[in-house]
Amino acid sequence: MSYTFQPDQMYRMPTHFGPATGPRRGPDGRKFLCEDNPKSTTIKVSFLSNAKQIEALLPPRFTLHGDPVVTVSATYMKEIEWLAGRGYNVLGVTIPARFSGQNDQAVGPFLTVLWENLADPIITGREELGFSKIYCELPEIRISGNSASSSASWLGFNFLDINVDDLKPRREPAAGPKVDGQLHYKYMPRTGEWGTADVEYAVLTPAEGSNAKVHEDLAGEGSLNWNPARWEDLPTFYQVVNALADLEVKEFIGGGLTRSIGAKDLSDQRILS
Repeated sequence: MSYTFQPDQMYRMPTHFGPATGPRRGPDGRKFLCEDNPKSTTIKVSFLSNAKQIEALLPPRFTLHGDPVVTVSATYMKEIEWLAGRGYNVLGVTIPARFSGQNDQAVGPFLTVLWENLADPIITGREELGFSKIYCELPEIRISGNSASSSASWLGFNFLDINVDDLKPRREPAAGPKVDGQLHYKYMPRTGEWGTADVEYAVLTPAEGSNAKVHEDLAGEGSLNWNPARWEDLPTFYQVVNALADLEVKEFIGGGLTRSIGAKDLSDQRILS
């Protein structure tokens, strides 16, 4: 006799062994509060770019919202409860956007891509949340004196260097524009019908609900450098790196380093229509 799916349980391939554990479901179905973890260190650089180039990266029903500012951030996380105390690192690129649907309107940073250096958060985040996640190697952020730096590579090919110098305590808390949350575009191809979507829609990570507490917030002079790639260098995402490397950098407008504790399990993720 074959198995049946239990209602209100979280499944992920392979489904044959019962409900899956992950960031939003722990052993015996318990949730993770994310109050004292993860412990995160983030390096961030923003630059003013070209509006036409930015708009070309936006999916249907998305438009550029405000100035064409690109933000690149790398985060080193440790002591993560859902990974039983382990950690992983992420690298994301966002642009300010507005979603205009039939039923929903939302403003916030649109996540064009999120690299991570561990398969488990990539799989769970793509399937369950709709984050545009892919893999790369991300070392711990290097901090020396009043400077911080990070890099990203794939099987020996370094495709990004990011640096922030002259770090000093921020005089006032960084107050950005009011946003509804982080915007994403979920897409899964239909098996055997290539070019056809099985799933395709916008999603939102609401801005509220996080237990994150900032313990240190430093501002500095940021810079970064993308290394254009051949297909031979990055066979599955060279076009991603090259599109980002082609973005015009009119001026770097900020950099920073932040240390924080806490987060949320992102179970409040919702579809926009």
